[in-house]
Amino acid sequence: MTEITKKRVDTAGEFLVDWFQIIALFVLGGTIVWAAAHEYLRLIDAGRAKLDDILLLFIYVELGAMVGMYFKTNRLPVLFLLYIAITAITRFLVADIHVLTPVNVLIFTGALLILAVAILVLQVVMAKFSTNEEPKVTEH
Repeated sequence: MTEITKKRVDTAGEFLVDWFQIIALFVLGGTIVWAAAHEYLRLIDAGRAKLDDILLLFIYVELGAMVGMYFKTNRLPVLFLLYIAITAITRFLVADIHVLTPVNVLIFTGALLILAVAILVLQVVMAKFSTNEEPKVTEH
């Protein structure tokens, strides 16, 4: 394969990947909005919202924010995934505490502690080693 052909193939591949990413993000964002709106309409129809319903809406907000950040920066914000996991476990504990055994409650609260420590570690590492510069793309 000649150098010119390789460059054209690489350029076409990058273009296709970029467009797939944009389309996928729009589909994912639309799905999040649709699911959140459906849940909100269900709450309106029920005439009330419980704590676990509100926490579910927070999960939708966090998912939307994560998609927005990924769309703007082309980086997956790992902290958002951890926040979503914490909110999901908290929602599960709130909604199903009456059917959980004490051991299960300890396991889930332990998982919350691990996630909180992971957030702390990531924040410290980002503060210590982060630069304000964009990563440099090297030519191959």
